[in-house]
Amino acid sequence: MKWSLTLGLLLLTVLGQATRGEEQQRLASIGDLKLESGGVIRDCVIGYRTFGGLDPGKSNAVLFPTAFGWRSAALASRIGPGKLIDSGKYFVIAVDSLGDGVSSSPSNSKSQPGLGFPEFSIRDMVNAEHKLLVGTLHLPHLRAVLGFSMGGMQAFQWAVSYPDYADKIVSIVGSPQLTAYDLLLWRSALLALESDPDWKQGQYSRQPALHLMNMVQALALYTPEYVAVHTPPREYQKFETELAQGPDDLDANDTLRQIQAMLSADVAAPFDGSLQRAATSVRSQALVIVSRHDHLMNPRPASDFAGMLHARLIELDSECGHRAHACEMKRVGAAVADFLEN
Repeated sequence: MKWSLTLGLLLLTVLGQATRGEEQQRLASIGDLKLESGGVIRDCVIGYRTFGGLDPGKSNAVLFPTAFGWRSAALASRIGPGKLIDSGKYFVIAVDSLGDGVSSSPSNSKSQPGLGFPEFSIRDMVNAEHKLLVGTLHLPHLRAVLGFSMGGMQAFQWAVSYPDYADKIVSIVGSPQLTAYDLLLWRSALLALESDPDWKQGQYSRQPALHLMNMVQALALYTPEYVAVHTPPREYQKFETELAQGPDDLDANDTLRQIQAMLSADVAAPFDGSLQRAATSVRSQALVIVSRHDHLMNPRPASDFAGMLHARLIELDSECGHRAHACEMKRVGAAVADFLEN
């Protein structure tokens, strides 16, 4: 999901790969954003980058929202010919999800800093992105919404919140509704963050390392088999030291708010919790990709929802766990290309 899930090194590696040729960071002011809780993000700003060109009919736009803790710069390594989404064919909008430190977040809000920044939901992220597309980019329609992990959650929410806006959605290791196991995992991560002595109830002067939270996430990111094979016991101390070092540029309160957003994820909430009823509102075609051995995002709700949507379902069978989509990128990229073309 995020670099804090690969725990430091992953995002730094991806960012390093993304710097060459990445498109310019842009910021769009979308005004006050009313949240489903009744709160408001004042003077909301959404970050984004665009790749490729828009065709004359404005029919080739693809929205690519970020995963947990990722930023649009990191997505650049997944965009381009032969990659997850081909910017030679599509106008790709990589959008910074709320709370990532680029779009409006606890760390960058002048009027609502720190924990004065209101809690937001996955649905609020999608509503903010819709305002960006309609009000700033003047796009009346999308070819697709595509995302992995928390981005995959947003793809499902797009299909329900704006059923006529995108022809297709692609959710990769995302979920339309959290299971009890998911809630247990992410509540544990949240409590680990809040119990960190350096967090200081959100009033820290330097970024806390969040050692325990990083370890909780590390336990779930890959399968036990993958970690056992790829991290020999003699290298464990180095591995844990890396977890203890914490993020260089990721704000702890941003992390907290994004975890809270994921804990709210449920496309069926307006339908009395019924995924079947939520599915009847969806008009987009869907491609759903899950990892059978995903300990970070239980695949069952996505698989069940795919059946309700009569969607194409791909089940990855890899020891990479939640990261199976990256370990099997060639297969995933081919499936996405075929789905978007046909």
